[in-house]
Amino acid sequence: MSGLIKRSFRLAGHRTSVALEPEFWEVLADLAATRGQTLAGLLEAEDAARVPGQALASRLRLSALRYASGGISLSR
Repeated sequence: MSGLIKRSFRLAGHRTSVALEPEFWEVLADLAATRGQTLAGLLEAEDAARVPGQALASRLRLSALRYASGGISLSR
């Protein structure tokens, strides 16, 4: 997990951890600020929106990529 930053959150009533590269955390923090959310609030929304079987880290990376790319359409 070299180069990853692990952060812990409470989602859906229980604690979970997500490990992402620092650049993804930066983009996600900017996305949260743009939406007027905390980072924890953004993670809650992304967790609720993911499809069954999709890893939360994958969902967050795709959302960060979509935001950083100006809203390009990505599958799932």
